Amino acid sequence: MEIKHSELPSHLQRMVDADINGLDIMHGELKNLMLIAEQNLTEAQAIEDETEEAMDSMERTRCEGALDTLVSLYALTYDLSFAIGLRTENRKDGHL
Repeated sequence: MEIKHSELPSHLQRMVDADINGLDIMHGELKNLMLIAEQNLTEAQAIEDETEEAMDSMERTRCEGALDTLVSLYALTYDLSFAIGLRTENRKDGHL
């Protein structure tokens, strides 16, 4: 089975070309996506408050889930960064 890779958006490709660490790229992009998700949630909440329709409540719930997922991934980038940093320090100190 062949895995096809899609092209990166130009702003991400520029960072790759500038040799920025992939974890740093992911961290920054997740922050941007979280801001967008927060805006979507705010809009969905306003619509739900206005209409009180079940479908609008479902959309708000979907937006909350999307934001929660992005926040979890964002936290993971921190955890990975700290773990990698610790591993690097341990190697320098001769512990690994």
